[in-house]
Amino acid sequence: MGVVASRRSVMTLFSGDNDPYSHRVRIVLAEKGINVDIVSVEAANLPEDLIDLNPYNSVPTLVDRELVLYGSAVIMEYLDERFPHPPLMPVDPVSRATNRLMLYRIEQDLYRHLDLLADANEKVVSKAKKEIRENLVMASVVFESKPYFLSDEFSLVDCALAPLLWRLPHYGISLPKQAAALLDYADRIFARESFRESLTEQEREMRD
Repeated sequence: MGVVASRRSVMTLFSGDNDPYSHRVRIVLAEKGINVDIVSVEAANLPEDLIDLNPYNSVPTLVDRELVLYGSAVIMEYLDERFPHPPLMPVDPVSRATNRLMLYRIEQDLYRHLDLLADANEKVVSKAKKEIRENLVMASVVFESKPYFLSDEFSLVDCALAPLLWRLPHYGISLPKQAAALLDYADRIFARESFRESLTEQEREMRD
């Protein structure tokens, strides 16, 4: 096994510099102040360690001593349980299940379309942008009564949604005035110190 895998005392995150799934995990790490080595990964030049550790050769991949995790949702929940303060998931089962359902809906209603924006077919890209925009506009009402996603507290759901919202201008997706509550929510998220710390140089440039 490679060098990183043998470095037992340090948690390591293999992360894409402009990958929204990696960005989610970096927000959680920053929110909890977790000490971690971040290894920047380029899709065209994967580190040997990552190839050895993850059969899907994907980012984000987290190495914590003997444990190797991949899949952003899996990593995010693990970090929240491994480092419980501040908590990013509710304690009671019903609320936790509701949050997991919201995470699932974010995947289905938004990220599934986001993944299509790299397609070479212009019609596919145009349709994906339209779906993202319409789903965000429909969801905007959710943000009218609470400062965060259906909650008074910042949670993993916010960590999952924030990278997509940050990338909207980069993808040429603009939201209308009726999504004002969602835009205000996005500004609150972007102003958080943990969010600012989570950004790579490439991600900062998306809004420069």
